[in-house]
Amino acid sequence: MGDGSGGGSRWNKAEWVQQYDLIGKIGEGTYGLVFLAKIKSQSPRKSIAIKKFKQSKDGDGVSPTAIREIMLLREIAHENVVKLVNVHINQADMSLYLAFDYAEHDLYEIIRHHRDKLNHSINQYTVKSLLWQLLNGLNYLHSNWMIHRDLKPSNILVMGEGEEHGVVKIADFGLARIYHAPLKPLSENGVVVTIWYRAPELLLGAKHYTSAVDMWAVGCIFAELLTLKPLFQGAEVKATSNPFQLDQLDKIFKVLGHPTLEKWPCLANLPYWQQDLQHIQGHKYDNTSLYNAVHLPPKSPAYDLLSKMLEYDPRKRITAAQALEHEYFKIEPLPGRNALVPCQLGEKIVNYPTRPVDTSVDLEGTNLPPSQSMTAVSGSMAGAHGSNKSVPRPMNVVGMQRMPPQAMPTYNLTSQAAMGGGMNPGTIPKQRGVPQANQQQLRRKDQMGMPGYPPQQKSRRI
Repeated sequence: MGDGSGGGSRWNKAEWVQQYDLIGKIGEGTYGLVFLAKIKSQSPRKSIAIKKFKQSKDGDGVSPTAIREIMLLREIAHENVVKLVNVHINQADMSLYLAFDYAEHDLYEIIRHHRDKLNHSINQYTVKSLLWQLLNGLNYLHSNWMIHRDLKPSNILVMGEGEEHGVVKIADFGLARIYHAPLKPLSENGVVVTIWYRAPELLLGAKHYTSAVDMWAVGCIFAELLTLKPLFQGAEVKATSNPFQLDQLDKIFKVLGHPTLEKWPCLANLPYWQQDLQHIQGHKYDNTSLYNAVHLPPKSPAYDLLSKMLEYDPRKRITAAQALEHEYFKIEPLPGRNALVPCQLGEKIVNYPTRPVDTSVDLEGTNLPPSQSMTAVSGSMAGAHGSNKSVPRPMNVVGMQRMPPQAMPTYNLTSQAAMGGGMNPGTIPKQRGVPQANQQQLRRKDQMGMPGYPPQQKSRRI
């Protein structure tokens, strides 16, 4: 298929595709399809994930979701944020193709592998390193006035090969927004954040919200890394655009108890708290405990950090910057840049499963002849888990007119200047291809003296 012969002829229609060898389809979501390809001109050939967007719902012009993602990703650059390499356009139907650096794993697959195959928890070092890098990237986004609004395990990628082995990448910016102070209401954007990771202020109809909604989602992800199952697994009523989801709130209250006006004064102003007195305020919850859900010692730094991420009042909820300075990250095992190395001497590297690549589908989503077969190739891409994908909302682009096909050539983003800043440990040496016995020693060297990483502390256990 990659050489353009036989059934892959449709892949060769557009001129820009000649720079790639297509391997196959690796995912499908509400936006369209995701493909794995390799750049022909590089040796060794670099893997690229190509995300194809469908047309806009009215069939006129490019997808608003794609436009939104391009506008945001072209302005940012951080080690813990996925890198957009190129943008291509199909002039025949105005469909957009975004080319990203390819990541072999994501948190969804890592969690599922430990739960369903290995039947044991993720080691503390890996959990801590994954979480620290997620917060590091999120702190960069929030520092540049950007809310992601769809954080969940399948959107948190982990590099599996090369110089960035074990590095976390925040991906899928289709619902991300720039926010400003004073805040403009964001409620007209519709429902955001996949339901299991949706903050209570969103569920209760808040018209104004902040980057705190991302931190609630991080808390849910943290708990899932620890327990290998979603913390608040509510059943979503999908036949409505109403943000109020009673079952999801019920799942939250069973763990955290009722929010109170004493702890969350603005609760009284949230529309659905006032409207649904019978179901929300009238229901009693007994024996509520975050400890029963995550089984962390209540006085441990890990429990303290998680509880601060899951604070009901968004104004009191811990920020990404504050979380990075939390004691949890200053005690052993310290977080490192490579989250996938062994935690202890002699411990085996976990070989996370390869993702299936469907070589029977071409770039345009057309099935190829039966001679093409399924191939297992490492990797995943944001949104590849279709059943766990939130629906992107259309973007109202004021004053933006449809560009004629010839006015939108391939846009190479590698030459664009991007915002700097953030806590970016970008100069850490890698430890690929070294004997297993040396892995722990090298990881600990990575921890000491790294820009942005916690200083070495005396060994203390959680």
